[in-house]
Amino acid sequence: MKKAPKLILLLIFLTSILFQADNVQADGIIIPVPPICPASGCLLPPFPMQQLEIRYHHVKVMIENQLVTTRVDQVFFNPNDYTIEGTYVFPLPPDAVVSQFVLWVDGKPVEGKVLDADEARQIYEESVRKMADPALLEYVGRGAVQASIYPIPPQGERRIELEYQQVLTSENGLVRYQYPLNTEKFSATPLESVTVDVSIQANLPIRAVYSPSHPVEVQRRDDRNVLATYEAVNSKPDTDFVLFYSIGENQAFHLMSFMEPQDASDPGGYFLMLLAPEIGGLHEVVAKDVVLILDRSGSMEGEKFQQAQAALTYILEHLNVEDRFFLMAFSSDTQAFSERLASVSQADEAINWINQMGAMGSTEIDRALMEVARVVDEERPTYLIFLTDGLPTRGITDIDQILTNVSQEMPENVRVFPFGVGYDVDTFLLDSLAQNQHGLSTYVQPEEALDERLSAFYEKISTPVLTDLIIDFGGLDVYDVFPNPLPDLFEGNQVIVTGRYREGKTVEISLRGETNGAMKQYFYPAQRFADGKQGLDQNFSSLPRLWATRKIGSLLNQLRLNGTDQETIDQIVRLSLRYGIVTPYTSYLVTEDMPMGEEAQREAAQNAYSHALTQPTQATFGMDAVQKAAAGGAMSQAEQPAAPSVSEGRILRTAGGKTFILLDGIWMDTTFDPKIMIPMQIEFISDAYFELSANNENLAAALALGEKVIVVHQGQAIQVISQGKEGIQEITKEPTTIPTGQVHPVSVIEPIEAPINPTEWITVGAGGLGIGLIVLLVVIGWKKKQGK
Repeated sequence: MKKAPKLILLLIFLTSILFQADNVQADGIIIPVPPICPASGCLLPPFPMQQLEIRYHHVKVMIENQLVTTRVDQVFFNPNDYTIEGTYVFPLPPDAVVSQFVLWVDGKPVEGKVLDADEARQIYEESVRKMADPALLEYVGRGAVQASIYPIPPQGERRIELEYQQVLTSENGLVRYQYPLNTEKFSATPLESVTVDVSIQANLPIRAVYSPSHPVEVQRRDDRNVLATYEAVNSKPDTDFVLFYSIGENQAFHLMSFMEPQDASDPGGYFLMLLAPEIGGLHEVVAKDVVLILDRSGSMEGEKFQQAQAALTYILEHLNVEDRFFLMAFSSDTQAFSERLASVSQADEAINWINQMGAMGSTEIDRALMEVARVVDEERPTYLIFLTDGLPTRGITDIDQILTNVSQEMPENVRVFPFGVGYDVDTFLLDSLAQNQHGLSTYVQPEEALDERLSAFYEKISTPVLTDLIIDFGGLDVYDVFPNPLPDLFEGNQVIVTGRYREGKTVEISLRGETNGAMKQYFYPAQRFADGKQGLDQNFSSLPRLWATRKIGSLLNQLRLNGTDQETIDQIVRLSLRYGIVTPYTSYLVTEDMPMGEEAQREAAQNAYSHALTQPTQATFGMDAVQKAAAGGAMSQAEQPAAPSVSEGRILRTAGGKTFILLDGIWMDTTFDPKIMIPMQIEFISDAYFELSANNENLAAALALGEKVIVVHQGQAIQVISQGKEGIQEITKEPTTIPTGQVHPVSVIEPIEAPINPTEWITVGAGGLGIGLIVLLVVIGWKKKQGK
């Protein structure tokens, strides 16, 4: 009985923390709890406690013939003056079957157990109910590893190491690995270091290696051993790490597709194709010609020219046996190593020739390109690498005339890859050369190393195995396919093709291309494009934003090269609003009311077009021009979706293949049109609410965003409303009591705070469970201090 007043005092204190912590919303916090005051009494601190911090998160993955061992190493820091004690919960990847696991805390083994999906679901739902925080819904359908954790001392650390094994399945030669990295959003501060190293060993040659979630560096040790690495510093990753790799036949082909059912605003689906050749196999290597044009004008003098010499030396040293090359340097005039294409046997002589050269003179670009055009062999694939750091200052300097001359004289088999060095290059010229000759422009900014960029580029294109690619979709109605035209297929690399289709069906796909003048064709029967009727596939829900990223990048390049037009800006605005990808034409829209229906989008597009017309003509050279060109090119070739933006207080997030914007405390689906859609209401943490999340992984991911969400599902808007009669009356403007779990259509949407029950506070400890997230289910460590 003597302890009761202290418990009441603690509850009062905890309740005060709750109100100061934004009701523990789903972006996640961990609220430490102080110990019980000693018998002599104490004053409670007048400020909320700090969350735990995750110092680093390192993951090492070993995949041996689809048996996976994942080792997790992370350090937690308690910034408070209080001891923290709790439970460690690790949500397992979807469909993982754990064969064994080992858990260590500060080098000592800790007992724990593996929960199946049903057991874990009970923990998730119970925690959501008690904490009024839906973040855990994201893990519905997943199992978990659970263990008790010894107290974290004040200002102290705990290192947690977890190891578990699972077996991956292969579907048509495509293997998928997933690690639930998104739960790092629950860390109080950015992580100092995040790494994921995936080592893959297989009995069959490994073809494509691709991550739709994170940029990875892929190192091929040989055709059956690959290392894929992701690294970040000062980061708070909020997306699961996903990696695909393929094993199979020559010219491996893999299809991923996604369609949201009954999406009246934009019917159709999204697809991604991975095309990858056999590595080091029996395929025939295409004999190619490499043309190297080096700007040796005075502005290149110094480190830039030395790096250019080193990069060209690397290329000449790595030519294939049947390759030929042509080497030219230009400034006020032109100098060629040879009069015609040279054989590989002359590479050493060419290296000595270029290393004895210096930089001086002006820049005569047109003449250099015209002389090169005359030595090209139209019967062989030709890759022209053009290095320059300046504008044309001699001879023909009119950009349109240079482009006209190139289009008339340069053979169609030449792929042009311009490298713009520094900020004094004409982006219109270089991008147009690349676009017209089916190449790709690269911009090397002052802080970047030219030799590293160029050497890495050549390594990718050094061994072509199939050129002039054409895909036949077998009668499937496809559109907005990127890249267009398709690039050549090179050994050790893959072509990632994204696009849209109108109606899901099963078709036979064929891939056609040339190898040393001979036409080759590959057939891939029974390729199923999702029709939206067989449920959503969470695995591929990132495809819509990846496709939108590429299309917006392509449209931005089109505007830079062709000038402003209303139709293109209209497309950019609509895509930007729907998929949450901020562009120069939509950045100001973050101050507008959202969501924006059809009528509002038309007005926004018109305003953006009118605004663009009033702007002065943008220079095609200089830092701003180069950075815009580089950004547009990166988007059009993106392998991962553009990251959601935070601007002017507006927060964008993606979940379940959809984009949401936070407006007045409500996460709103960007496809929600308030003028034509009447939302169906469902009460937060009601039985119907949990049933909805249980039946669809994508809906569960959307609901996990927060307590108030509006999501469009199968053409119907669903609004999650606050718990309690008061909130419903406020929203509907009617004194109506709606039974728990039922829905009610409304057209007026206002954010309402749910009433809080202070007695629930004993169970509140975290904004969500996650990888290495210490959930404070055991609230305080006072029991030991009380002798219990």
